[in-house]
Amino acid sequence: MISKRLDQQTTKALKSMLQNLNINQSRVVIDLDKQTVEVQDDEQDIEDLLEVAGTLTPERGKELLEEIRKSREEWD
Repeated sequence: MISKRLDQQTTKALKSMLQNLNINQSRVVIDLDKQTVEVQDDEQDIEDLLEVAGTLTPERGKELLEEIRKSREEWD
């Protein structure tokens, strides 16, 4: 994803529009094609995700790898 800088006037206008939709989070992704707004949890960042990813048991990791392998076979 590429970040683009917004001017102050545009930022205020976007905040106002989002507040009208009861969206008050500071991080959102707007998909104009799908006409959706994805709200990003302010408390969860990449470090949190990496920490959670490391909590899989070896057995669950093997199960997930097996599911991925089966899915790939089905695609072929």
